[in-house]
Amino acid sequence: MNSIKGKKVFQYLRMMEVLDILIVGAGPIGLNCALEAKKNNLTYLIIEKGTIVNSLYNYPLYMRFFSTAEKLEIDEIPFISAAPKPGRQEALEYYQGIARQKNIHINLYERVLNVAKNEAIFEIKTSKATYYAKNVIISTGFYDIPNLMNLPGENLPKVKHYYTEPYPYAKQKIVVVGSSNSSVDAALETYRKGAEVTMIVRHSEISKNVKYWVKPDIENRIAEGSIAAHFNSEIIEIKENAVIFKDENGKINEIENDFVLAMTGYLPDFDFLLNSGIDLQGDCLNPIYHPETMETNIKNLYLAGVVCGGKDTHLWFIENSRIHAEMIIKNIIK
Repeated sequence: MNSIKGKKVFQYLRMMEVLDILIVGAGPIGLNCALEAKKNNLTYLIIEKGTIVNSLYNYPLYMRFFSTAEKLEIDEIPFISAAPKPGRQEALEYYQGIARQKNIHINLYERVLNVAKNEAIFEIKTSKATYYAKNVIISTGFYDIPNLMNLPGENLPKVKHYYTEPYPYAKQKIVVVGSSNSSVDAALETYRKGAEVTMIVRHSEISKNVKYWVKPDIENRIAEGSIAAHFNSEIIEIKENAVIFKDENGKINEIENDFVLAMTGYLPDFDFLLNSGIDLQGDCLNPIYHPETMETNIKNLYLAGVVCGGKDTHLWFIENSRIHAEMIIKNIIK
């Protein structure tokens, strides 16, 4: 940008509101960033494409967290739960309650399309408006883009990459792909509502990361034959009324099937990160950021929460990324 054009930009910006911070994403960590900004008298705004804690809203209806309530707390606001492990609805009440009680500034159902920096000021274009900010925090999580299997037939309506509740699958032949927490929950819940469940698992056993109180349940159901499981196996094609997979012996099998629950995980929006100027490295596309400040390779552009992990979506959770908000705000006010 030449000096004349630069002067015109800043003259124009003086006429506009320039926020101290614009936060992309109203998940738990985005909310925490807003609370830290508010405590430090910084002007801020959260832009969220859905509802408050949108990813949690789209979790399975009866999901329970691995963590206890106190590990999910933000800003030292107590999270009261009747159960040792809080569930989805309790988490929604907690985080949305904070947003109401603290009067956090959030624009909902507005999608951020582009983040671009003009000298010291960011221009943020959304589906509804254009905003200007000195700093931007991207806290978008990773629940929006399914990790596709890239198989023939994956685009059929019978294939679901999101699971909410078991009732639609009663008396149906279900194939569950994977052995993570979401796969195991889907297999057990649909089985108990009358589905005929088959699990197709790439690995040799149920994941060691499955919730400790659930893992014996799924292993016992498999051992007794209530749920069929094919380990060291992979689907190679999905048909209208069948699934074709290769088993651990290399044999090709075809089984009748009504629905496929492809619980293969989710990914951050890498295109959005790249278009914002953030460098990604390695096979897992880990975004570049300073571990003590969370600042990316773009000055004053920060990452917070699980988006920091790239494809390594098991690196960061609410409980170990809550500290990002304080780290970022300290760096901004410094």
